[in-house]
Amino acid sequence: MPRKLTILLIAIQLSACGLAETAATGAAGAAAELEAARQTQQSEQRVQQQLDAAQQAAAKQRQAAEDASN
Repeated sequence: MPRKLTILLIAIQLSACGLAETAATGAAGAAAELEAARQTQQSEQRVQQQLDAAQQAAAKQRQAAEDASN
């Protein structure tokens, strides 16, 4: 009986190690996805700022052209 109990305890410990490793791997993957999402959001903001700047420049050019033709 003690031998079976020892084997059972060893099996439980080994399975717990696998669960801990799986949890750690999952956490690392989630952190990587979070960082990628943050970088994507920053890229979107930069693109939006560039679009806004281009629209403002185009509006100034149109206004300058209208002023010149009047």
